[in-house]
Formats: sequence, C-alpha cells, structure tokens
Amino acid sequence: MAARRSKTRARLAGALLLLALLGGGVGWWQFHHWTPGRDSFPLQGVEIGAEDGAVDWKALKATGADFAYIDASASAFARDPAFSRNLKEARAAGLKVGAVHRYDPCQPGDRQAANFVVVVPRDEAMLPTAVELHGSADDCPVATSDAEVESELMTFLNQVETHMGKHTLLKLGPDFEARHHMAAKIERNLWLERDLLQPDYAGRPWTLWTANSGLASDHVADRLRWVVARP
Repeated sequence: MAARRSKTRARLAGALLLLALLGGGVGWWQFHHWTPGRDSFPLQGVEIGAEDGAVDWKALKATGADFAYIDASASAFARDPAFSRNLKEARAAGLKVGAVHRYDPCQPGDRQAANFVVVVPRDEAMLPTAVELHGSADDCPVATSDAEVESELMTFLNQVETHMGKHTLLKLGPDFEARHHMAAKIERNLWLERDLLQPDYAGRPWTLWTANSGLASDHVADRLRWVVARP
C-alpha cells in the first residue's frame, strides 16, 4: 500500500513538473514573439548594432519596422563598425533612421561629442539622436560627483545638438535613473526600457519604449530590440 502511494506521488510530481515545463516553454515562446498592438502603438521599430550581424533590412521593413535606431558610438573612443552600412541599408529599405551614442559618465562630455560627430553626419532627415545612459558614475576610476555627471552630460548634449540641429533623446536605463535622477534634471524626451510592461520609473511620460529586448527574428543573427513610439 505504501509503495503504491509512493508511486502515485511520484507520477503526480512528474505530471506537475511536465505541466510547469510546458507552461514555461509557452511563456518563453510568447515573450520572444510578442510586440505591442498596432492599434495602441502604430509606429514601431528596432535598435540595431554591430552585434546583430548582417541585417535583412527589406524583410525587417516588410514585417513591420517603421524606424531604426542604429548604434553609432560609445564613450570617447569606441565606434560601431557597422554604423555606416546599417544607416545606408536601412534608408534604402525605407526606414526612418536615428543614431545612438552609449554615454560613459567617466569620460569628459566634449571628448565623447567629438567621437560622435566624426561617426554621424549632420542630416536634418535623421531622427533625434539617442543618448544611452546605463550604470552609474559610482564605478569611475576617478571620483565623480553628481554635479559633474550632470555638467558633463549637458556639455555632450549641447555639442551633439549643435551638430545635428535638433534636441536629443535620453535613453535612460532604470539603473542610471535610480542613481542619478536625470529625468527630473534635464528636460529632454525620454526613451525607457522594460520588457512587456510600460515603464514608469522616470516619473514622467516616455517618447520611445523598448518593449521587447529579445524579440525572435530571422532577419538578424541575434534577438531584436523592439521599440515603439508613443502615439
């Protein structure tokens, strides 16, 4: 009798485990194939960089991308080697395009701006430049105050905006915003990030939202970073 109960429990546990695995698999598939509805967010697009490999831009356009933000530069020295190619091919496919700079709070703002303007040409047809802000200045090799972080970032923004002829977007990661509170200090449109759920960590409305950072696609080597615009 005891042996029979033990077998019954084992079978029940196995069935529950199988159901959990199946449920997890369905959830994983749904996440990697989910994008916000077009009825709520008509304009949708992608963020693309060299790590995505070769991009089938025409197919990406056909599947619903209206715009593309393309990684261009980072810090004071790094440049995305695929930027020029991606920019040209995305435009040829009919997408609106913008550039992304990954800002480093440990590097002077003017040096980072000089790096950006070498990579990205002045072009009034481009979307506003996005300045990606992640991490914090707490790990800088030289101690950097909050006032210095804000001042250097403003130097960068002013120089890039003079070059591009329009205001930038602040692509605020939740970690950077939690530490430095830039959304309240600098009046620029915001690009926020949170998979599946609309982000609210900046305390004011966003303009762009990375809604799925791991969208499955046959058009790039890796997962897509899928972005939507507020109507």
